[in-house]
Amino acid sequence: MLLLLGTVAVLVFLVGVIVVVGHAYPGTDAQLLDWSPTRSPAVEVQNELDDVRQMLEAQNEMRRRRGVPELTEADIEARVRDDETWKARMRGR
Repeated sequence: MLLLLGTVAVLVFLVGVIVVVGHAYPGTDAQLLDWSPTRSPAVEVQNELDDVRQMLEAQNEMRRRRGVPELTEADIEARVRDDETWKARMRGR
């Protein structure tokens, strides 16, 4: 029982110290933790666009080998719209 109380007391003390330091620090939380995002949102968007382009190119390469017509971005967008419409109908049931 004494070990349990000691453990709880130490945890409460540590949480209390963290709360006090957080309130007493004059800067922002990000400054306190020395945190900054690794990439900007613009870089993230560009990475996503590059990923989509690469996947489309790879899929079209496989389609060419099979003799099937290539997909365009408009085809993919239409498929996504159809899928989203279907999902919305299924949620409505």
